[in-house]
Amino acid sequence: MKTIGLIGGMSWESSLEYYRLINQDVRLRLGGNHSAKSLMWSVDFAEIEELQHAGKWSELTDKMCQAAQNLQKGGADFIVICTNTMHRMAEEVEASISIPLLHIADATGSEIQRKNIKKVGLLGTEFTMKQQFYTGRLAEKFALDVIIPNDEDCQTVHRIIYQELVAGVIKEESRQQYRQIMQKLVDRGAEAIILGCTEIMLLISQADSVVPIFDTTAIHAKAAVDLALA
Repeated sequence: MKTIGLIGGMSWESSLEYYRLINQDVRLRLGGNHSAKSLMWSVDFAEIEELQHAGKWSELTDKMCQAAQNLQKGGADFIVICTNTMHRMAEEVEASISIPLLHIADATGSEIQRKNIKKVGLLGTEFTMKQQFYTGRLAEKFALDVIIPNDEDCQTVHRIIYQELVAGVIKEESRQQYRQIMQKLVDRGAEAIILGCTEIMLLISQADSVVPIFDTTAIHAKAAVDLALA
């Protein structure tokens, strides 16, 4: 079994889910009392959030590269960044280490492609929805037509993530807002919805959507186990 290197803490609410999902899956596959071999480098999310909203991406890149290098030195066989947004610097992180990086968009795109879905709606932070590092990768590598909410709805999705979900706050009112936003994407032709922020799965499940949901947290965790056990 390979050792998984997890860059977590963004937020710890979703990192907890990664740890749970990965270990549950290993036990399911191997049986008995098996669990995953893993290391986690967990950051202070308050520092990360401040730099994100200040647009200081070069500083954030340095922090992510250092975290990945620390995990490699600790014995990790590959790296998992436990957040969608921070894949903005995935290429730089990968270049800074000599072990593989398991990209969340690649795991998600592969899963969607297997379902023969072509047009998807994306929910996530405004960084993930509006910047090309994520939607562009899905389009270029997996030929997906990715649509995002309108500006007002993007702001709503972003606000709920940063003001509620990263703190573990779950509100029925927010769930209803997400449902309405997802329905608008479906009305525009989305055949499925990507939960492109690792905290959204705390609020939204398949029961909230009339089209298939692709939960990036669960997909990424499963892909990590696939690679660890390969």
